[in-house]
Amino acid sequence: MLSRHLIKSNSIVGLLRSTIFRGYTTTVTQTQDNETASAASNWKNARPYSELPGPSKYKIIRGFLPGGAFYKKTFIEGITEMTQEYGDVYRFPAMFGKPEMVMDLNPNDYPIIFRNEGIWPDRRSLESLIYHRTVHGKDCFRGTGGLLTTAGEEWAKVRTAVNPVLMQPKNAKLYLNTLLEVNDEFLERIRHIRDPSTLEVPGDFHDDINRLTLEGVVGIALNTRLGMIHKNRDTPESKLLLKEIRNFFDLTEEIEVKPSIWKIIKTPKFHKLMATLDTLTALCNKYIDEALKQIELDNEGKFTSEVGKEKSVLEKLLRIDRKIAVVMALDMMMGGVDTTSSTLVGILFCIAKNPDKQQKLFEELKNILPNKDSRLTTENMQNLPYLRACIKEGMRYHPIIAGTMRKLPTDVVLSGYRIPAGTDISISSNLLLRNEKFVEEPNKYIPERWLRNDTEGKKYQLNNPFLFLPFGFGPRSCVGKRIVDLKLEVTLARLVRNFSIEFNYSTENAFVPKIVFIPAIPLKFRFEERKE
Repeated sequence: MLSRHLIKSNSIVGLLRSTIFRGYTTTVTQTQDNETASAASNWKNARPYSELPGPSKYKIIRGFLPGGAFYKKTFIEGITEMTQEYGDVYRFPAMFGKPEMVMDLNPNDYPIIFRNEGIWPDRRSLESLIYHRTVHGKDCFRGTGGLLTTAGEEWAKVRTAVNPVLMQPKNAKLYLNTLLEVNDEFLERIRHIRDPSTLEVPGDFHDDINRLTLEGVVGIALNTRLGMIHKNRDTPESKLLLKEIRNFFDLTEEIEVKPSIWKIIKTPKFHKLMATLDTLTALCNKYIDEALKQIELDNEGKFTSEVGKEKSVLEKLLRIDRKIAVVMALDMMMGGVDTTSSTLVGILFCIAKNPDKQQKLFEELKNILPNKDSRLTTENMQNLPYLRACIKEGMRYHPIIAGTMRKLPTDVVLSGYRIPAGTDISISSNLLLRNEKFVEEPNKYIPERWLRNDTEGKKYQLNNPFLFLPFGFGPRSCVGKRIVDLKLEVTLARLVRNFSIEFNYSTENAFVPKIVFIPAIPLKFRFEERKE
């Protein structure tokens, strides 16, 4: 049981008060004084919070019922329509136990929000996941919530422990060989499943991409191979794991995003979500158990791992805090699949639909990988600026989440309105990335806009640095960012170096916007073998 691994903990609380996020607590007194005076003046001249427009509770409930304005529409579509009616900033009413929220689609407000977030930024967590770990499964988790379900000093403790392991670029690159091994299998899978005549892969290729992502996550988190791509792909356990990961995201959207009365009455979907989380916890804990058995203690009590292999995230975190190590490994497996898979699909759409950009990327790759079997290394990967630009532009063109949230510790003025401290603010920046008011040529795929010294790309660069936040911002940015970057770089580089990629179908409405945007069309990519 997971609880067995959470009994002992090498706590580091005593070190926290002097070390937490020093980089975020550096202050310049004069600047702070000026900003304080300016903020006081802005507050005095701003309109009261009560005048901020927004829909009533009745309108929201009626809108999502049969015959309503939002019936059978996604929550994102509802937000878009409400923005047209109420403006870029409006109030979303308190409902079913959830507090009122400000929806903010004005990018001029974003610097104000992030400058005032404090050293321990707070945001609304997944309350159903908190319930699972603190009430439903409290005997299993024993008070350890991980990054997804904690706030304040408790969250800072976990984040401080995992940052050196996951957020340092040099540490992430240590897993390059693991990802190359997984990607070699993925390339062979493509060659095996593509149609010999059309060279297209089957429409359910999203399943293979999920398997690629999960295999990589487990390889990094546990130094373990599940065989999801080939060896064990058809086992009942593998299928159940992927199914429940998808159910987790689907049901979480129903419970957390859409109007739900689960806090008042435990609905059937809520019970399904609890059952899904139970299954995921049990399955992931099985793999964690097996990984822990492989980690042996030497006579001095130091952790050792197989010679020649980079230590897993689990093993590295065990040196710091056993509870954190186990829960972080669990969270990586549960939350790291659909997010990375959808991001990769969006990038592949862009590459396939823009053959001139794909050719330019191929030429860059060919310079450092003369042959198809040439190996990526930490050294030659430093010389791939266009690869990274293609990835960034793909994430802009097809964002996979709406944005992020903050609950500020101080009063602020946003779009001319007074926003009291403690108000939930939805920063829906990703919904603006295809808006011509904020992005030059937003509906064109232009990787050059991310190249600093590119003359052509300069006129397309984003003017607001807070508009493009695929991994969030500041201390609460995605802790897996470095790992995800590496996975995307390795996979795209290996695919484009080996194949000419096409997608000969429409990509209109290619994603359905759930809590994480999910591909909604068959992914019948065409992979033609490169001859050089």
